[in-house]
Amino acid sequence: MLNLAEGTVVKVLEQTEAMTLVLVQLGQEVHHAACYHDFSGKPQQGDLVVLNTTAVDLGLGTGGYHFVVYNKSRPLSGKQKRPGHIMKLRYTPLQFSVLSVEEENSPYRKCLEDSMSLAGMPVVVTLLHSHLAPAALALHWAGQGKLKIVYVMTDGGALPIAFSRLVTALKEKGIIAGTVTAGHAFGGDLEAVNYFSALLAAREVLKADVVIAGMGPGLAGTGTRFGFSGVEQGQIVNAVASLEGKPVVVPRISFADPRARHRGLSHHSQTILKTVVLTRAWVGLPKLPPEQAQFLWQQIKKERLDDKFHFVEKDAVPLKTLFHEFDIQLTTMGRIYDEDPAFFDAAWAAGLVACDLLTPGHWK
Repeated sequence: MLNLAEGTVVKVLEQTEAMTLVLVQLGQEVHHAACYHDFSGKPQQGDLVVLNTTAVDLGLGTGGYHFVVYNKSRPLSGKQKRPGHIMKLRYTPLQFSVLSVEEENSPYRKCLEDSMSLAGMPVVVTLLHSHLAPAALALHWAGQGKLKIVYVMTDGGALPIAFSRLVTALKEKGIIAGTVTAGHAFGGDLEAVNYFSALLAAREVLKADVVIAGMGPGLAGTGTRFGFSGVEQGQIVNAVASLEGKPVVVPRISFADPRARHRGLSHHSQTILKTVVLTRAWVGLPKLPPEQAQFLWQQIKKERLDDKFHFVEKDAVPLKTLFHEFDIQLTTMGRIYDEDPAFFDAAWAAGLVACDLLTPGHWK
């Protein structure tokens, strides 16, 4: 069900090239709203706008934002001309065209036609978007700032990459060199039809040394074994292996989440590793206090996951210094680093494992 409401923009909070965040008056209340310029232009104070309020009405995530569907005060006029004919958000009222990296008019078409392999390139595969920053910081730190790190964002979470302040910050600070948006995700430096071609484009077009691949902000979950969008992590691991890359899995680990099914190695990660992943892969693990480490390894051995994967433990001591140094906020499910260090340390560990898998002397 789609919930729509009309409101008035009372304040512009932030604006990037692709998106504006505003405060909107709805009746007696003021709410945050996001406006994507390609869909409804750049809003100004006083504009009357139509909002999609569905997620907030249901008490769901999306950061508590409504989304501007249409600006009645300054509607977009005329035909919007853009190159490309691959449609994203296909067969919806908001479908729009992009120039995908694979299509005939793309300058990279020939390159992608000839590309069949990642040639051993490591790919860190995240489960949640909050894994991105610690994994990227680990690669940046271990690679002495010399690695070209590319982020492939799938359509498992938020579709517009512009919604992620984290991606913007990592690019501005020179930690991530480029982005590719795959499937119905959009707004990356390159657009791709799926994550197979997105991975190849990251290597062949953006010249990545290493890739981090995973969904944007948000994860759909139902509490059932397979009913969560993070299942795609296992599918991406399989894709990396089939393209002759080296997949490194970021496991979801927490000792702060109040839900028993997410304690230690989350049921999400257990399902993905045991059932969805069909190939051998590396899994980064943080060094934990003895009691937590014992609990985690009991879970791993109970499911016999150590027969299938290379688990590698890494010390995450430098992470806390680095995210302060780069002024990057680490949060997951409303918890900051000090409240749930194991969660972020697992992504850091995966980044270090990926760096170890690079050809010796690759970035020296």
